[in-house]
Parts: sequence; C-alpha cells; structure tokens
Amino acid sequence: MKKILAELLTIGDEILYGQIVDTNAQWMSIELDKIGIKVVRKTTVGDVESEILTAFEEAEKRADVILITGGLGPTSDDLTKPCLAKYFNCNLAINAEALAEVTEFFKSRGRELTELNRQQAALPTACQKITNVLGTAPGMWFDKGDKVFMSMPGVPHEMKKIMTDHVIPRLGKKFELPVIHHKVIRTIGIGESMLAEKIAAWENALPSHIKLAYLPSLGEVKLRLTGFGSSLAQLESETTELVEKLKALVSPYIYGYGETPIEVVVGETLRSRKLTLSIAESCTGGYLSHLITSVPGSSEYFLGTMIPYAYEIKMRQLGVKPETLEKFGAVSEPTIIEMANIVRAKFSTDIGVATSGIAGPGGATPDKPVGTVWIAYSDKYQTVTKKLQLTKDRMLNIRLASIAVLNIIRQSLPG
Repeated sequence: MKKILAELLTIGDEILYGQIVDTNAQWMSIELDKIGIKVVRKTTVGDVESEILTAFEEAEKRADVILITGGLGPTSDDLTKPCLAKYFNCNLAINAEALAEVTEFFKSRGRELTELNRQQAALPTACQKITNVLGTAPGMWFDKGDKVFMSMPGVPHEMKKIMTDHVIPRLGKKFELPVIHHKVIRTIGIGESMLAEKIAAWENALPSHIKLAYLPSLGEVKLRLTGFGSSLAQLESETTELVEKLKALVSPYIYGYGETPIEVVVGETLRSRKLTLSIAESCTGGYLSHLITSVPGSSEYFLGTMIPYAYEIKMRQLGVKPETLEKFGAVSEPTIIEMANIVRAKFSTDIGVATSGIAGPGGATPDKPVGTVWIAYSDKYQTVTKKLQLTKDRMLNIRLASIAVLNIIRQSLPG
C-alpha cells in the first residue's frame, strides 16, 4: 500500500521572529498520524511572495497533501490567498457564499462589515471554499491531480475545527490510507550508542514495513517502532514479537512502554508492593522529591524528604557523623551511605535514598570535579551506591542525578 505523505507549511513573519509559537503543526501531525498519513516536513515561511511560491512548489514535489496555515487576514501583509491564486493560475474573486457568511458573522456580533472585512470573502476561483464557523477567513481546498493543497487560518481553534470537520474526512475519501502503528519502548541507564550496538543485529533484521527510531531524552532513550500496513491487528502482533526479541537483548534497561515516565513506573511499583520511601537530597535540592510528588497518589508511598544542603545540617538535623564528613567529605560514598540509612530510620520507611554531589559551576576539587555525584539506595536487605560523573551544567546535573536515583530504586527494589 502506498504511503500518503504530508507537508505542513506555516506562513507568517511572527513565527520566524519567535513572537508566536507554532502549536498548529504539532497538533496536525498527531491527527494525521491517526489516519495513516505521514508528515515528512514542516516548514515556516515569512511574508514574502517569492518564498511562499517556492515553498508551494517544493512541497508539491515531496508530498501528496500540503496543509497551509496562516496569512489569511485582510491586511496587506497577508499573502497566502494571492500566492495561491498565482500558483493555481486563477483570479481572486468575491465568493458569494463566503460573503454571506462573513456578513452574518459581523451582523450577529453587532459590528459593521467594512470593505477590508469584505475582502475576506475574496477567494482564488480554483479553490473549493470550506466554511469557517468560528471565524471570518474561509478554508480553501485545491485539487491538483492526485495532490491536495489545503489552506486554513492560523488561529488554532479555527484550524482545528476545519481540520476535524472537513479536512480529515475529505482526505479519508480521496486517498486509500494505510494503518500506522507505533510502539514505544522506554530504556534507562544506557546511552544511545551503546544501546544501538547491543541491538544492531535485531535492528538490521526488522521487516521493511517497520522502522525504528531512537529518541534520546534526559537520562533515557526511547525506542519507537513504527509499522505501516493494512491491518492494525497484524502490526500489533508483529511489534509484540519484535519487543519480546528486544527484551532478550536489553531487558535490564527497559523500564516501561508508551508515554509513562520513570517516576510513574517507580511509583506504581512502590504502591503495588506497599513499600514506603523517604529521601535525603543535597545536591538535587528537592528536584527528586518534585518528580516523585508530581505523580497523583504519591502520598501512598512517599512519606517525606530532608534537604540537608549544608555540612551543619547534615550533622545536626540529619545525623551524619562529623568524623565521616571530616574524613571523606560530603561528596563521598561513606557520607551518602549514612544519609540513605539515616533518613530511612528517621522516617521509618521501607526505603531511603540520598544524593550528594557537586552540581557546579563552583565547588570542585582536583579529585572531585563539577558533575561528581554520589547516590544511594537503602532498605533492610541492602545498601546500594553509585558514583556519577555528569556534566558541567548545574541544572542538567540536578535533573540527571534525580533520574539516576529513580533508576537505582527501580533496579534495587526487593523482589
């Protein structure tokens, strides 16, 4: 089955200047994916006629469906309609139905229809008018052989209404659309390059209609399998088999699937096993607790935290031995072991975890450079520690260390 490809064109200097964030393209990509249309490119073009016309021409070469947003206002810098008229070699003319609609729009709001507003009804004669029930700028559908151009307002709620009510149903009638099925596997504790090496043979054996994408993010790598075909059930069955083969290669690093982040997975595990958690975090400064408490229902397993940032607080409030700090320093394995064990005892929890490190940019020593972090996990059976050597960026170190603690909890939980 032929893949149907789409290109999204956003028109407007305000997007290029960063004055407005283009959320339309993301939303359209999601909706097109649902019906089996693959977006191959997203392009933003300024309010320049020659650049807009070039974008139309290039998009037509690449895609079957070209979806355009923006540039439909009544002012002189709104060039989409005249550019479409030139591209399709036709005139702009007042569309009687569009004029009636825009007249009613202003009348219903007790406003006068000016000549400038009236020009909203001037459309390229080659288009099929698409009613915009939420605004004054109609949508415009153009058939060009087996290609489709569709122009819509840039106002998000107007675009979404036209897409949902008109564009998506029309595309379903015009094209024989394939099924697209995604399966996301979430891994943690392994870098992208090492992961790629471990699964190279598996990846090379993937069938031609199933593609793999590596999606690295903070502290983890997501693997996305995308299958194209005519049967959803068949694609689901195939990807399930592939995931089972993948698990045989990298099971220790797989922590979940889909859109569920590590803090939710850890929380669900603690809840299901009726285990409680407390934290002593120094260098992460509360960020780890923030991640854990961002999960609804976390009060069932998370009892509390201490942030003993200074030496004195580590000693007086938490209870780390002065001689441990004096001999080994705050950023050390002996200190982090005491922190995890003590906080578990103080809060009477099943598990205690701790962080201590040099987030940066200052505080480094020759043997403890910026990015040196110790983390620890403690329960009644074991105490597990890990030394991290992270980056030179303070906020990145805080986030990476917190993710690493969540992973050490996942790896160390009893059973």
